[in-house]
Amino acid sequence: MRSALIFLLALLTGGAASGLTAVAGEGAARSLLAGLAAAGLAVPFFNHLIAAEDGAGPVEENSNG
Repeated sequence: MRSALIFLLALLTGGAASGLTAVAGEGAARSLLAGLAAAGLAVPFFNHLIAAEDGAGPVEENSNG
């Protein structure tokens, strides 16, 4: 389920980048490359953003001094 969400968000990001590049007047090839690049960078971004919970909370250091 998490992977499907990550790839869906990457697909939407790539589509938006491709569409905006096409509207800006670039050619179809540049629009496609911009969309693919954005989607490729979006996958690790959303993977990190939607990190799997491992049950551990934030690390707190106890200092007695």
